Amino acid sequence: MELTDALFELIDMRSFSNLWFWIALAVVWSSASHYVLGVPYDLVLRARRDGGSAVADMEDLVRINVTRLLYIGRMSGLWLAGITCFVLTGLGLLGFFYWVELAQALFLLMLPMTFVGLLTLNTARLIHDTAATGEALYTRLFRHRVFVQVIGMVSIFVTAMWGMYTNLSLGPFGV
Repeated sequence: MELTDALFELIDMRSFSNLWFWIALAVVWSSASHYVLGVPYDLVLRARRDGGSAVADMEDLVRINVTRLLYIGRMSGLWLAGITCFVLTGLGLLGFFYWVELAQALFLLMLPMTFVGLLTLNTARLIHDTAATGEALYTRLFRHRVFVQVIGMVSIFVTAMWGMYTNLSLGPFGV
């Protein structure tokens, strides 16, 4: 038995039956819903509750991240959109036409995160255009977080259903 055979036998390379995939899925979505435009949501809550220097810190961090996101969108937005579409199309074809399970798993992770990225860019544009501060900024960040959580819940549900279907159709021994 070769080393690669022994390694693949030891480590389950199927994505949906692998615990590490589900841990990664949970970490991705918990991070996406915790960091709203790159700002930790506990900072937003503390700024809303306590005021003072926490508000200044939160508004500065939002301003920095909004400016950064809009700059990236202006400078390399078309390239990022093209590369993202290329990667998603490749993963979709590999996953659902050629039945590569790893590509299916990556596609089910990346597609909803693409929508979160677009939503983040749109929220950054809205904050910049309206020069939101104070209560308007809290409302905008809260709304963004709720939309990200809804996308995450739908994504986790679809991924779990597809993972269960894949695991049940392949059987317990991968046959």
